[in-house]
Amino acid sequence: MTEEAPVDLRSDTVTRPGKGMYQAILDARVGDDVYGEDETVNRLEVAAARLLGKQSGLFLSSATQANLAAMLAHNARGEEILLGDCYHVYVSEAGGTSALGGIVLHPLATDEGGGLSIEQVVGAIKDDDPHHPITRTLALENTVSGRVQDPLRQAALATAVRERGLRVHLDGARIMNAAVALDVGAAEIASPFDSVMMCLSKGLGAPVGAVLCGSTEFIKRARRLRKQLGGGMRQAGILAACGLYALEHNIERLADDHERARLLAEGLGEIDDLPVRYETNMVFIEPTAADLEPLRRHLQQLGVEIGAQKPPLRLVTHLDIDDAGIDRAITAFHSFYRK
Repeated sequence: MTEEAPVDLRSDTVTRPGKGMYQAILDARVGDDVYGEDETVNRLEVAAARLLGKQSGLFLSSATQANLAAMLAHNARGEEILLGDCYHVYVSEAGGTSALGGIVLHPLATDEGGGLSIEQVVGAIKDDDPHHPITRTLALENTVSGRVQDPLRQAALATAVRERGLRVHLDGARIMNAAVALDVGAAEIASPFDSVMMCLSKGLGAPVGAVLCGSTEFIKRARRLRKQLGGGMRQAGILAACGLYALEHNIERLADDHERARLLAEGLGEIDDLPVRYETNMVFIEPTAADLEPLRRHLQQLGVEIGAQKPPLRLVTHLDIDDAGIDRAITAFHSFYRK
């Protein structure tokens, strides 16, 4: 096993605070956030809402909790949410929306880019019939497994369903990756949505947390739901300080992650019979089933960590991986396939 720090490509959630973020924790002015008295949390919520072009924000412990609070705020029990069949709310949040909210999830087949069409979304809205759940919300995502969604296309979807009385939520866990890739403001992407969730603990590099943004009335409902979900935190400013630091220092540098993903994809693309594609900060590879576990063990011995998914495997670049780390990863992959 190499003595160098591992090159951890499992996810951008594995990042650790640097000196500047630790200093922000030490300097944080805190209070009881349930009473609304934590100055740093309040600053973060205002900053995030301003960044996304919304009236108000709410700091929550995780992106999953933020999505859940949004779904509960938009929908009553027995009502329905339309969303993509590969979206995080449907496949990776333990069915919390249904289990805890009694809300019906109606997954729609996404296209190769992770998007939905107006025709299929409008066609899935239920008639006013007592046999059917009431279709209440469309939940979209950007990015989708690293794939940037066209803001104009999402805006058209939002307009089409809002004309039919639906609300529209954006799971923007990696919305800043989309904004950097498109070279547009995050508020432009968020504009068509009634609510937007932004994760702080992925590419932005904070250790914990997400911010849910929307109208003042919506956030008031979501704040009550956060309490019901056990998400009321006290001196949470030591965590919110990390989020503020991330928003102030770690947005533009996401372009570095995208560039390193490109370099990684190019390096792995030189290997015969290893399909490779990349989107923003994610590289996807498809080793054969026979190679999968031997490859994982070989990489681990060389200090390169990859995820436990079945192919396609996702390799994610982030602020803790530099150019030397990308070179090490490429070399490790090549050494396996040379065998």
